[in-house]
Amino acid sequence: MEFTTGGRLEVRITMSDVGKRVSVRSLTGSGGRHATFTDTVGVLTSWNDGVLHITRRGGQSVPIDESALVAGKVVPGTPARRRGIPAAGVRELVEVAARGWPAVETGRLGHWTLRASAEDAPPAGGARGLRREGFTARANSVLPLGDPGMPLAEALTRARNWYEERGLVPRVQVTTGGERTDELLAAELEERGWTGERYALLRVAALAPLADREPDVRVRLTRTPGADWFSLYRRAGEMPHAATKVLTGGASVWFATVEADGGAPGTGGHAAGDTAGGAAAIGRCVVDGRWAGFAGMEVAPERRREGLATAVMAELARAALAEGASAAYLQVERDNEAARALYDGMGFADHHAYHYRRAPEG
Repeated sequence: MEFTTGGRLEVRITMSDVGKRVSVRSLTGSGGRHATFTDTVGVLTSWNDGVLHITRRGGQSVPIDESALVAGKVVPGTPARRRGIPAAGVRELVEVAARGWPAVETGRLGHWTLRASAEDAPPAGGARGLRREGFTARANSVLPLGDPGMPLAEALTRARNWYEERGLVPRVQVTTGGERTDELLAAELEERGWTGERYALLRVAALAPLADREPDVRVRLTRTPGADWFSLYRRAGEMPHAATKVLTGGASVWFATVEADGGAPGTGGHAAGDTAGGAAAIGRCVVDGRWAGFAGMEVAPERRREGLATAVMAELARAALAEGASAAYLQVERDNEAARALYDGMGFADHHAYHYRRAPEG
């Protein structure tokens, strides 16, 4: 990382660079021989009262004291794309991912979409005071895709009211680490006490290589999730209606199941029907134009390291290719190292990051 001109370290950023992607070097430690240099890359989201805040690609905000700043410069906003990885803008993928995981109920605030997916209607007299989670944060959060059409404070108040009327936790999904993403909004929310949680990555890959293997007759594909599929998908919890509505939403959805007894030979991977005997592995894929979105990938603990996850991905990818898709995406929690390693081996690369900002109590 080069900060010098003529052999000297230089600070080449100012307060006017707020909102731009920067790279800075700062001095940390107590000084003297114990002090060390730390490099930070991200979007400069604020510079007030002698403190800079830089939001990293993953969504974490880093405060840096101005007096510790040694060097800094503005850097290109978009990292170089890896060869073979599908080209796509952040906005395109955010919208595709939202369509592939549609909420049961939606509302609008300008270019913000309010999403709710709870199991039942609010109790008589309103639901204020309740703080239900709903089925997944993705289907129970504000998706900001532009201007809400009013000042931010008013938009947040209206959004909070909308969720509290439904007894749900008010959340905003915040995208970071790409071109024209939400780092400034994340900083505004943090300043207002909205805490960050559920940090995740959206990853992309070419679709064809995922299906480049012999068909696996253990994998059964259906258009709806059966009892055996839900036996392994524990995220539904006690919300089967909301979960089914979200999971079956989307342009064209496939569900993959490997039965606990090893699968029924001779099905060719596309037999209909359902058994309630449990599942060894499951997955979901939604096809939307050129994109195939993968989710719900689970393997029973006692059946891991048998290649079932790869087999499920391959059969779902084969079905998506047959419908004209060419690119794949999935979303994975940042701290799920086992899943990230698995998807690394399949050719997936990070495209951008996102997380949620949860409204403060009261």
